[in-house]
Amino acid sequence: MRSIDYVASAQVASAQVALDAVVLQREDGRYVLDIVPARRTVDLDEGGLVLIAWDELKLEPLELTLEEIRREPRRSNANLVWAYSGVAVPVGLRLRIQQVLLEEGPMALGQLLKSLDGEGDAAVAVMALACANLVCLDLFSQPLSPTTLVRLYMQPERA
Repeated sequence: MRSIDYVASAQVASAQVALDAVVLQREDGRYVLDIVPARRTVDLDEGGLVLIAWDELKLEPLELTLEEIRREPRRSNANLVWAYSGVAVPVGLRLRIQQVLLEEGPMALGQLLKSLDGEGDAAVAVMALACANLVCLDLFSQPLSPTTLVRLYMQPERA
């Protein structure tokens, strides 16, 4: 997950359409979160306008069940990492983390932290950089640990 945003509404032709949408930016595109048990009921006309708005905003639906959202270790890992959202990372430490990952490539979190020994609170910095879309952490395969894979996030080139 690169970022999470909220879109309250969108303009479709001359109509203002209520979206109340959570938008997820991932490496493979932009998605509107469609949580099955939380879907709101809409009439056919409104539903059509919502689909047009999603298309104009280049959003693909990402259907998730409550069970998928709560699946471990993703849920605990995401909660842990997002606790560091907004933490300021000193520019020198940020650049050092990015440089190590650029030169060495993806690596285990423990290995990255060891290479940064003595450079402030590197673990907190890595978590904050993950929230800021600058590094990627594998939050799905196992609980966050020294073997968790970390890699530099490279912004896709825009056409």
